[in-house]
Amino acid sequence: MAAPATPEAFSLTYSMFSLLLILFACVELGDAASAVHVYRLIQYDLAGVPLGSRISGLNHHAVSFPVDPDADLSRSALVVPLLDLDLSFLRDYITNKKLLGGLVILLPQKLSSKFGEFGKNVDLSRVKSVLHELEDLLVHSELPYPVYFAYESSTFDNLLGDIRGNNFSTQPATSTNGGYKLVISAPEAKKLSPPTISNFQGWLPGRKDGDSDQLPTIAIVASYDTFGAAPSLSVGSDSNGSGVAALLEIARLFSRLYSNPKTRGKYNLLFGLTSGGPYNYNGTQKWLRSFDQRVREGIDYAICLNSVGTWENDLWMHVSKPPENVYIKEIHEGFSEVAKDMGFSINVKHKKINISNPRVAWEHEQFSRFRVTALTLSGLSAAPEFLQSTGNLHDTRKSVDEKVVVRTVKLVAESLARQIYGHKGKNIDIFADSSSLAVNSHHIRSLLDLLSRTPRVAPFLSKNDPFLAALKKELSDHTVEVHVQNELLDGAFTFYDSTEATLNIYQVAGVTFDFLFLMVLGSYLIVLFSFLVITTRGLDDLINIFRRPTVRKSKSV
Repeated sequence: MAAPATPEAFSLTYSMFSLLLILFACVELGDAASAVHVYRLIQYDLAGVPLGSRISGLNHHAVSFPVDPDADLSRSALVVPLLDLDLSFLRDYITNKKLLGGLVILLPQKLSSKFGEFGKNVDLSRVKSVLHELEDLLVHSELPYPVYFAYESSTFDNLLGDIRGNNFSTQPATSTNGGYKLVISAPEAKKLSPPTISNFQGWLPGRKDGDSDQLPTIAIVASYDTFGAAPSLSVGSDSNGSGVAALLEIARLFSRLYSNPKTRGKYNLLFGLTSGGPYNYNGTQKWLRSFDQRVREGIDYAICLNSVGTWENDLWMHVSKPPENVYIKEIHEGFSEVAKDMGFSINVKHKKINISNPRVAWEHEQFSRFRVTALTLSGLSAAPEFLQSTGNLHDTRKSVDEKVVVRTVKLVAESLARQIYGHKGKNIDIFADSSSLAVNSHHIRSLLDLLSRTPRVAPFLSKNDPFLAALKKELSDHTVEVHVQNELLDGAFTFYDSTEATLNIYQVAGVTFDFLFLMVLGSYLIVLFSFLVITTRGLDDLINIFRRPTVRKSKSV
């Protein structure tokens, strides 16, 4: 027969059970956390001026609109959906250098390829307008606090719902009233070494009746890199993913013609994919400078492709020489002839370059500085401002219409073919849709998909990046003598790392809850202590513990 449990054994068992209960309660209270992937606002210096987000770590309570205009948000992280963001509020904070603990901007899910067509219905034209203004403000300002972008999700929906439903929704959350705490444990960003930029070139040599080096050359060029408010999200599907996709399809089409000696033209075709586009086309300048003078002088003209995936009825030809120039006029007439057959028009826009001004608005201007006739074909009617429209957050795969890129390819390829084969003025459709030389929309689609999955901000693309290897292979499949030029990016730019992070969201209790919990826990421990003393030593010992000791009076001498 088992011996009866002693009071000491019972007390020990009860104590262990109580301790486990307390630990379980603490685990439950600390388990209310979520982890979300976030993307940091770019940090860089321009001519020594610090710009962008200057801090990467975050450890503050979350707040959202509406907030008291006079509230102190220096220890609060503002979480706000893009379309709810009051830009005047943010501009006031930046202009007047008001302190903010942090800023988390939630982007619509439809801007992310991860969500496909799911998510809330949003007005994409309004999103584009707001993002354009927001990015211009953030990229050209110094923000002494962390700024991150994230995509809307159920996690943030629940977070915002709780914040706005709280009685303290119009006041910053603090340790007094509890709420949610946002934590990003990221080290301070470090300066990147001067980045390497890579230029790619490939040739399709003309018919070798004599020395092909004596043949004139037509260059087709596109810059492939981007710049945006969030480097990890800057895919630039239109600017300039569409130009790259168009160039590679044009190379594929002419490689089929040039592979047969009988259909090889009397022009060399030079294809160039350049880097450093957002930085005054620094890579294009280095590429042209590397040419032998005879090669540069042999370029009849260059066609630069930029943002050709969103235009509707008008395509723009940007030039540095006056439209009356005999070469520009001849090129424009050739393009206009094909465009008319296709049902749209080509507009010419002349902008004289200023050699003393380091600002290069279009890629063809670098050719013009080397006295090479060139033009930029674009859906944009005007040149973007410096560091604008080169990979904005709204410039995603969904913003590009592959049918528009197909039209651009057809225009350029047909115009070039009519000149190369002497068919100007003739209604000959060399790349007819039903022929073996038709533009391949599937090829263009796959290229756009690849480019739209790949952030291409030059300082964060190493020369060994798999994307650059894929770009070289694609060019090598359709051209010969493919060459890669690696150069350091010139200019007054300094970039910093830390472009992505994990945001941890913790639900925290207020001081009132902590005080009540402490009182309950203290009372419980007192009762437990008293019970243990009574069961092991008796009630008298418990009374003696709490009894006030007798004070003996000393006898006076």
